[in-house]
Amino acid sequence: MLSTPIFDGIDYDKVYEPSEDSFYLLDCFEDQQTYLLSKYGNRVPLVLEIGTGSGIVTTFMLQHILPQALYLASDINPSACITARNTIRQNCSERANFVDILRMDLASSLRTNIVDVLVFNPPYVPAEEMPIPPANNEEGELWLDLALLGGKDGMVTTWKVLNLLQEILASDGIAYILFCARNRPDEVAEIMRNRGWSVDVIINKKAGWEVLSILRFTKA
Repeated sequence: MLSTPIFDGIDYDKVYEPSEDSFYLLDCFEDQQTYLLSKYGNRVPLVLEIGTGSGIVTTFMLQHILPQALYLASDINPSACITARNTIRQNCSERANFVDILRMDLASSLRTNIVDVLVFNPPYVPAEEMPIPPANNEEGELWLDLALLGGKDGMVTTWKVLNLLQEILASDGIAYILFCARNRPDEVAEIMRNRGWSVDVIINKKAGWEVLSILRFTKA
């Protein structure tokens, strides 16, 4: 079993604390290591994690899964960007320059079709309204709402990314996206298959009272 990154000194009043969903992503990439190395082992892929939060997923991938890759880790929360940078430096200082931390909304600042591997642990909790980005960095509770609450069916933000996959991913790109049961991942998978995507369930596990799934999307 591959070691989990150290993540000390995080202000959990402002940054999402690594939880079962975070650790399921680590399990997912440990399971997918052979697949990813067979696909990208002979070149330098570009990996994008949207909503990096603490940065432990990007750090884990850099440490163990695709050490030769270049990484972009994005978050709209400025505290998360600082935290992710610290986590990466704390765990793999010698390769920290392989990672750029970007404060941006989803993948809005990137050129099209440049991402080889997309990772997204979205705000998936259903809510009546979508939270609005806070006006300043001191409103920690509102930043946490932004990391957790996904509007109707918990899918508002996730659908934004799914609808942009064709523009984000390279021609042979892959996306790994996490869902809870209330997001209706089976229905999402069927919709995306009808759009021409291949969809595979990589992880499906119970986490407390919730069931979490990680789906892999590739261009069919």
